[in-house]
Parts: sequence; structure tokens; C-alpha cells
Amino acid sequence: MIRNVVGSVLALAGATAAVWSPFRAWYDGRHGRDYAVDELFTGITDATADVLGSILLPFAFAALLTLVGVVLRSRLLVALAGIVVLGFTVFWMVRVGQAEGSLVVSGDGRGLGDGVANAFGGGVLLLIGALVMPGRKSRAHRVDRPDRHHHRPTHPTPDGPPVSPDASPGTPEAPNRHPQASTPYAATRTFDVPTPDPERENPPPKG
Repeated sequence: MIRNVVGSVLALAGATAAVWSPFRAWYDGRHGRDYAVDELFTGITDATADVLGSILLPFAFAALLTLVGVVLRSRLLVALAGIVVLGFTVFWMVRVGQAEGSLVVSGDGRGLGDGVANAFGGGVLLLIGALVMPGRKSRAHRVDRPDRHHHRPTHPTPDGPPVSPDASPGTPEAPNRHPQASTPYAATRTFDVPTPDPERENPPPKG
């Protein structure tokens, strides 16, 4: 439970930082919302893009993936959101480096700005949140196995007193118990009872 809460907080914080990053300076004071998404594939220009068509679009999509992933407790969706943020940030850096000839970092507002740092930080937080989240666990249906001792008699039988479930064959508790099979009832035994002969007991009187 705690891991899920911490992972969700990290993921939401990363998504917030990623969405906020285009409104910060990315390079030479130019904000990320000024870069069009299609320029990442055709080449960076000086034209100002619309907000909805800027680099904000993939970051907003990543934030949507994050929200769905947090609700569904899906580590895969949160990790995918982090990959989208980091992927587009790196792709933008490659394109800007090709257009400018090199990338520089300067403290006077020139070069890479804090918007790029926010995007990188947001992507890393999303990946960390995905690692921390435990994800959804499938509920396994438990099947109770039949108790092998359940149907054993607990009352005296024609074979004698009830046999203890833990008694081993050949022990005093189970002297006649066969290890392979057991019969709850023994075969009926018959005995020949001698009958008296009337002629022998009362012989006829002699002449």
C-alpha cells in the first residue's frame, strides 16, 4: 500500500513537471511551447508554433498515460509515459544541436534552459514511480484439496476400533491395515454348529 502511494506521488509529480516544462525557457530564452512538434522531424526553424501543436502535445499525452496508469495501478503505462517524455526531450536536443551546430549551457540565459531540466526530471520521476509502484496483483483462486482422511470412519466397524489417521501400516494402532487398500467392512464368516443326534442320545430299548 505504501509503495503504491509513493509511486503514484512520484509519477504525478513527474507528469506535472513534464507538462510545465514547455512553459519555461528551453534554449536561448525560447520557451518549449514555441517549438512545433513537426519541427522535430523536419528541422528546427524560428517560426513560433501554436500551443496545441507544440512540444506540449506529447507531454500532455504522457500526463494522460500517467493518470490512467495510476488509476489502474499499471507500471507499464507509467513507464511508457516516462519514456515518451525523455524520448521527445532527447529528440529535441538532437534537432536543436543540428540547427545550432552545438548545445551550450550558460548561466546568463543562453543555451539550455530550466525547461529542459524540468522535462528530464519529470521523465526520470515517472520511471522511478513505475519502479516503486507494486502494480496490480492477480487474485489466484484457491482450490481446496480433498482431505484424504475426511472419509475415514471415526466409529467402531466390524473390523474393530477406528484406525488413527496418522497410524502407519503394521503398527499396533493399525495391525491389519494394508498400505495400498483398505476395506471398511470385513467378509462375513460362517461357522458349522454341531447338532445333537436324537438316536445317540436316546437309544431304543433292548429286547
